[in-house]
Amino acid sequence: MNTFKLGADKIYFGEEAVKALADLSAERKRAYIVMSGTIQQELGQLKVVTDILEEAGWTWRANTNVEPEPCWESVRLGVEEMIEFEPDWVIGFGGGSAMDAAKAMWVFYENPQYKTLEEVMPPAPLTLREKARVCCIATSAGTGSECTRAALIKDPVQKRKYSVREYTGRLIPDVAILDPAFSVTMPRGGTVACGMDALTHAIEAYVAKPANVFSDAQAIGAWIAGYEALATCANDPDDLKARGDMLAASCLGGIAFTNGALGICHGVAHTFGATYNVPHGLANGIVLPYSIAFNAARDSSSAERYEKLASYVGESDLAQVIIGLKEELGVPVAMREVVPDEEEFEAHLDELAHKVLSDVCTPANPVEVSEEDARELLRAVYYGA
Repeated sequence: MNTFKLGADKIYFGEEAVKALADLSAERKRAYIVMSGTIQQELGQLKVVTDILEEAGWTWRANTNVEPEPCWESVRLGVEEMIEFEPDWVIGFGGGSAMDAAKAMWVFYENPQYKTLEEVMPPAPLTLREKARVCCIATSAGTGSECTRAALIKDPVQKRKYSVREYTGRLIPDVAILDPAFSVTMPRGGTVACGMDALTHAIEAYVAKPANVFSDAQAIGAWIAGYEALATCANDPDDLKARGDMLAASCLGGIAFTNGALGICHGVAHTFGATYNVPHGLANGIVLPYSIAFNAARDSSSAERYEKLASYVGESDLAQVIIGLKEELGVPVAMREVVPDEEEFEAHLDELAHKVLSDVCTPANPVEVSEEDARELLRAVYYGA
């Protein structure tokens, strides 16, 4: 028997969805708002959120100290603040980094007995919702973290990314708010990188080993909506219809891989991200066509599924669809364009291959990946071969 959780308990979608904050059920009405940097504050978006909360009788505190790739130290410091403030709602406000950090802080706030990321890795028992619940307000369309069961946290000392997760879905936020007004200010580069992340989630979830009829439905919807909306979002950033569709695609992609899995594209992207600080969405965008070619050449079922996805947008070769989209959007062809030190890359190739193989996403890839496969794929991604 399988169990599925298809998103947050409530998803508020569309213009002015943020007003749903006033209806959050709470006793103390104390909100701890987690953001990545001060950009939401500078844009006046934080004030929109806090005005709604204050009018509904809430007290709030904001944390703007999360990095673009959230790190363990900022999570730990946030937990210390939460223990002092005692919120009954944690609000992740921003892109995937803010939402992931909020979810990770929540885990350690509810489980103070754990002191390291290693300690909360499955199958560690987690207590949740005894102190607080979680609401995520997405300002970018990429991770789908507002409806996923995981939070990706970086340990810069070990140069490793940890996926804090809970397999029964209890880490999925209680409330997700998808209001396109918050995403129109995102720069073109960020819009593109996040969009490529969302498309990668849809594609990988569709071919992953645990794929099922429920994850398939979400993945197909995410792929079609995301592919049709991304270029418009990049080139006409004020188009609220496209922005909303892209937010929906991101959310659906997150639900798809939460109820299925990811694969080798994420394994390689995580490795370049943790080792060379390549932003996650950009890394996925670079790796994606190479991972599609890798799987399609080795597994006929994957090749058929890729062809089916391509057919939904009127094409037949999914790798070429992605290559064409990347060219249109200005995504680098090869990783060497963003990690130019070829000598350093080659010197650490074996170490990089080991990281790919040990990544949490790699085992669900439809094709089993050997160490030699990992080296071959890393070189293809790096040189554009």
